[in-house]
Amino acid sequence: MALHIRDEEADRLVRRLAERKHISLTDAIKLGVGNELKREDEKLSLWERIRPIRERIAQSPSTGLEADKAFYDELSGDI
Repeated sequence: MALHIRDEEADRLVRRLAERKHISLTDAIKLGVGNELKREDEKLSLWERIRPIRERIAQSPSTGLEADKAFYDELSGDI
């Protein structure tokens, strides 16, 4: 299967990586795309990134108060 790169910057970057690593253009593309996919796979989701915040909030005792519309209106100054 052929891949034709028409973007000059993409071509330049692939050639630069291939030259620096002493590998073929095909291997440079595989290396670059493979590394980026690996980085994406290793990224933590937002839910995982905010885990320390969620745990800290969960440790706080409940006040027993409910945050209703009046509460939010008061916070925003819409009284």
